[in-house]
Amino acid sequence: MNYCKKCILPDTRPGLEIQSDGVCNACHNFMSRPEIDYVEREKLFARIAAEAQKRSTGYDCLIPGSGGKDSTWQLVKCLEYGLKPLIVTWRTPGRTQIGQENLENMISLGADHIDYTINPQVEKKFMRLAYERFGSTGIPMHMAIFNIPATIAVRFHIPLIVWGENSAFEYGCDDPEIIHGFKLDRRWFKKFGVTHGTTAEDWLCRDLSRKDLTAYFGPDDSELEKHNVSAVFLGYYFPWDVETSLAVAEKHGFKRSANGVKTGLYDYTDIDCDFISVHHFLKWYKFGFTRLFDNLSLEIRNGRISRGQALEVLKQKGTQRPVEDIKKLCRFTGMTGHEFYAIAEKFRNREIWHREKGVWKIPDFIIPDWNWEE
Repeated sequence: MNYCKKCILPDTRPGLEIQSDGVCNACHNFMSRPEIDYVEREKLFARIAAEAQKRSTGYDCLIPGSGGKDSTWQLVKCLEYGLKPLIVTWRTPGRTQIGQENLENMISLGADHIDYTINPQVEKKFMRLAYERFGSTGIPMHMAIFNIPATIAVRFHIPLIVWGENSAFEYGCDDPEIIHGFKLDRRWFKKFGVTHGTTAEDWLCRDLSRKDLTAYFGPDDSELEKHNVSAVFLGYYFPWDVETSLAVAEKHGFKRSANGVKTGLYDYTDIDCDFISVHHFLKWYKFGFTRLFDNLSLEIRNGRISRGQALEVLKQKGTQRPVEDIKKLCRFTGMTGHEFYAIAEKFRNREIWHREKGVWKIPDFIIPDWNWEE
């Protein structure tokens, strides 16, 4: 494994490349921000908003929102531009109390809302199958998050879908068109939708029929174009920063977790669902890094922490294994803890992990004296 010399991300992170100067493409993307004319981009968003208002017959835009800090910021920004929004939420079966409260707060700011619940019997089958096939518990979640809003936008003739950040720009991508793009299309979804390049069609089987998976099928680009539906990243038009969206969200009633951090660095991200921490934890087996690497790298780029300080935090917090959330996911899917870890082991990346005296280790790890026994 090689690590970016500016942040702490490894080259095993999907889409991330460390360039000849030793700095990753995600850091280079961030360093290009001063060259971006955000004043002009804000004007462009104003024109997009005005065009959506002109074309709409009801709702001007659709916001895929969980009630988290980012979707709260998206709603506030859309309301500032005079848009009439519809919030659409995929209701996670692992929704937390704070997640419910923040969602209710978001709705109270001034928007209609659809809370889309998928048959939990279907979800548990799909989640377990996805975990067994790809070692990923998040495929059904991401497939629902991206497809349900697009389907509803088409059905309600909503001209604009407003997404948040473009993760290809923020976390690295080797495709210039996707990095600097402002639209979320099928090409972006296939590469960054966290579905291993699959669609609902690929999951049809004896236990999951086409009707069972109805919610996971979405319109393709041609259908969106036919109905004049555009899907844009708000982060293309406004500088994206977790601290900025947090400040706006808290000003409008968003609450952080009162139970501290489960995974990563922040007590205000990934707090609406008990299962998301498990999704992030599985990166450890596959890629040799955790959610904390991502969060600390963002802090380094924004100048709020040095690389040395980030390494100290990483050493202190360790792998952050979400034991209780793993138990909750196992109860939901009907797995035992033994089955969960046995499947995780199948996806341990043997190109980076090596077993020494019965203990799995990553040679030349970024923290030399890492506690491999934890």
